[in-house]
Amino acid sequence: MAIALLANTIATGAALVALIVTFGPISGAHLNPAVTLADAIELGIAWPDAVLYIGVQCAGGITGAILAHLMFGLRWYSFSTHPRHGWSLVLSEFVATFGLLSVIWGCSRARSSAVPFAVASYITAAYWFTASTSFANPAVTIARSLSNTFAGIQPSDVPLFIVAQLAGALAATLLFRWLVPNLVTWTEAKKRTLR
Repeated sequence: MAIALLANTIATGAALVALIVTFGPISGAHLNPAVTLADAIELGIAWPDAVLYIGVQCAGGITGAILAHLMFGLRWYSFSTHPRHGWSLVLSEFVATFGLLSVIWGCSRARSSAVPFAVASYITAAYWFTASTSFANPAVTIARSLSNTFAGIQPSDVPLFIVAQLAGALAATLLFRWLVPNLVTWTEAKKRTLR
């Protein structure tokens, strides 16, 4: 089990660096509905765009799960039967997402070129220091409910994970709004720069 988790961790961390470096200049590398929601709250992305991004992120996760099944010669879908319930796992998802948003808010202002590496490093570590193996992404949570593998989550456990993820993202955003009072101003400037 530990070797499977290690393999999954390495693949996820490496892929995150590549995807964030690739899509950062195009879309801000919005791969996570919780991150997009936090960015919209801080006026870094317009709400209509955020809604579209979230829809595409969830559709991308579902498509990715289907493609993974097909690449490995499995039936194109399988609902997970892997239980992930209990308050310790829900708290883990809050902590994982709170940490992820803290890394993003903390790095993106002063060291934006470090964001791909900081995010990938954090997620790689969070796989190991959280009891839930750090989904930290509602789109990933939905996608993993469609794969009956060790990394899956049974569909009935998805809603609480997503609530915890959104709460963690909101808590980190509010903390950084307090720590960095000009956060809203900074995200507005970032938005103008990306245009």
